[in-house]
Amino acid sequence: MSETVTTRFAPSPTGTLHVGNIRTALHNWLLAKKSGGRFLLRIDDTDVARSREEHVEAIRADLAWLRLHPEREERQSARFAIYAAAFEKLIAAGRLYRCYETAQELELKRKVLLGRGLPPIYDRSALKLTEADHAAKAAAGEQPHWRFLLDHDAPIEWLDGIRGPQHFDPRQMSDPVVRRADGSWLYMLPSVIDDIEMSVTDVLRGEDHVSNTATQVQMFTALGAPVPRFAHEALLTGAEGKLSKRLGSLGVSEMREQGIEPEALIALLARLGTSDPVEPELDADALAASFDLGRFGRAPARFDDAELARVNASVIHRLPFAHVAHRLPEGMSEAAWDAIRPNLSTVAEVADWWRVVTGPIDAPEFDDETRAFLREAATVLELVDWDLTEARQEAWSFLTSNLKQRTGRSGKALFLPLRQALTGMDHGPDMKALLPLIGRDEAVRRLGLDGMR
Repeated sequence: MSETVTTRFAPSPTGTLHVGNIRTALHNWLLAKKSGGRFLLRIDDTDVARSREEHVEAIRADLAWLRLHPEREERQSARFAIYAAAFEKLIAAGRLYRCYETAQELELKRKVLLGRGLPPIYDRSALKLTEADHAAKAAAGEQPHWRFLLDHDAPIEWLDGIRGPQHFDPRQMSDPVVRRADGSWLYMLPSVIDDIEMSVTDVLRGEDHVSNTATQVQMFTALGAPVPRFAHEALLTGAEGKLSKRLGSLGVSEMREQGIEPEALIALLARLGTSDPVEPELDADALAASFDLGRFGRAPARFDDAELARVNASVIHRLPFAHVAHRLPEGMSEAAWDAIRPNLSTVAEVADWWRVVTGPIDAPEFDDETRAFLREAATVLELVDWDLTEARQEAWSFLTSNLKQRTGRSGKALFLPLRQALTGMDHGPDMKALLPLIGRDEAVRRLGLDGMR
């Protein structure tokens, strides 16, 4: 039986998702989608003091807006019994041990080692404690924290999906603390236990987790489980290098307020970190089909909100009417959407352009010669049989060709006053598409300058 590719996104509900989190979620979704696999959501809420239920709801809502629907959701706060069972298994195997140093004592040890030019690795002094020592500390009310015992005789290696072959010497690593003295869990061990229980086959995350992976590889082995495939992406940077605090905290709610479409965000983030061009793509399945970890480099991935705005505009220019109908002004037709959308950078702007169609508009003040020209245009437009669809669709061409013959005007002198009188604007949608939306009677009124200056 072939393996089902299973990925997971594991945010902590201590805040809302930012652009870096969103990229991680998307890439895990794309990796699973490409193989017909499973994308899972794990809420890492073991930090009870900082986790908030409103952040859990926001994470779910953000993923739903992006249409990244997980097939399964787990919450670490509901899985403590599972962790405790694995914890006891590792104790029995001799892979966990009790320690009592305070934070101040550990910091002093670090400074001493650094002062000697040595790496600040934990010295495993707690392994020398006898059962009598442990009993004495318990009698004195001291509670231990627990460390995972790295196997110094087992070099740590894996083939990273982005970074290539990785090699770590466990002798150059500190045994990580996995459980605090108050019984609460740190990230490392519960994450491994969850990946085993949830049958995760591929762990795709940021390069800041590489050292964590080195430790976790041994944890998988100690628990008798296969090691997943790991891939570590370069972190995002801003347009000027370091990712600014604003971009680093830019969340889905802010993007929605700015008028960013989910398709635009997905199209951009799916390609960041590769040399592939970023193109507007409405079909997430197509993006998934072309998703390839081998295309990602190790250089920092540059996030540019100006590029996001460009992609967003391109996406909007492709959005079909049915996709946005519920967000458009009342009475706006598919023909109106098709005419106006090439001028939009956000869907919200459509309301301003729709007012150009429905009126009233604020046309500029024209000189006498131009006013006479526009009245001539009104006379010509009245000749169009508006009941005939073809005549209505060709009304702009009929109007401009006749005016050119009658007045001798051409180019800007012909077209600009007409656009200004009909829309109050110097630029905008194609007048051939816009004029039928305005309607003959309203257009004649505007060209006749009724109610205008």
